[in-house]
Amino acid sequence: MRRSDEHGNVEAPLIYKTDFDKYVLLANFERPGWTRATKDDLDFDLYWASVHNVRMLFNPETNGGKRLQDHQMVNHFPNHYEITRKDLMARNIKRYRREREKQEQMIALNLETPSSNRRNRNPETIGDSLPPEWVPATYALPNDYALFVEDFKKNPNSTWIAKPTGKAQGRGIFLVSKLNQLKKWSNAQQKNGGPSGQALQFREPYIISRYINDPLLVGGKKFDMRLYVLVTNYKPLKAYLYRGGFCRFCVEQYSDDVAEIDNMFVHLTNAAIQKHAEDYNEQHGGKWSISDLMLFVEGSR
Repeated sequence: MRRSDEHGNVEAPLIYKTDFDKYVLLANFERPGWTRATKDDLDFDLYWASVHNVRMLFNPETNGGKRLQDHQMVNHFPNHYEITRKDLMARNIKRYRREREKQEQMIALNLETPSSNRRNRNPETIGDSLPPEWVPATYALPNDYALFVEDFKKNPNSTWIAKPTGKAQGRGIFLVSKLNQLKKWSNAQQKNGGPSGQALQFREPYIISRYINDPLLVGGKKFDMRLYVLVTNYKPLKAYLYRGGFCRFCVEQYSDDVAEIDNMFVHLTNAAIQKHAEDYNEQHGGKWSISDLMLFVEGSR
């Protein structure tokens, strides 16, 4: 791949810039013959930047109001954390749902009016109606604690899963079936608030979601799908799905028995958790390719 001028004439190899000296990056950048820019060089085609530098790059107060040229690309959108942080993603999903519900209400009103007064709106333009709970009910703790307690009391037999907003690899995740189980994750020294109050303070921000007690199982085990999507534009949305994803399986058979509520080898598919299980297979790591999963699904119809 080479640079081209405004007339399409080939000029020179692409210029890349990176904040990371990782082999997987450098090898793929250098294989096509690309040239590496210096640290302070602003003449680049691709910049594989740290999150901090992406924010600095798009901040008019730190970059002197400069903007990326049409040919320049970076590996992050400046506000990507809106969908990568668990609490912000939950908030944006709720916002999306509210907007969709407003659209559906407007469409319903338009369909009820005489045809001569209807607006030019196609009811199929937003797709099918949203299901009642297409994403499990989710609350941010401690801010939404009172709302969570209200929902919990309406469904006292439900199980919930709590996750820290800023961690990965299964760290800090736990399941609860009773309100008092949240106490051990709150500040130990607090004297006010609690399961019946509205001021339970966590040591760090959490989200808590209604747990799916009847997940799809393969061989009696929980699994998830790790899919990779490259988003090159949001308006209009342009995304590319990598077809070589994979599935991660739990080592132990799934059970919704309360006695297994603390057994993470049953409930969490994270490899960082499962690799410590006694029956963990280091050869395949408890993983299937997506193609193998599809083959299994087709064969079990």
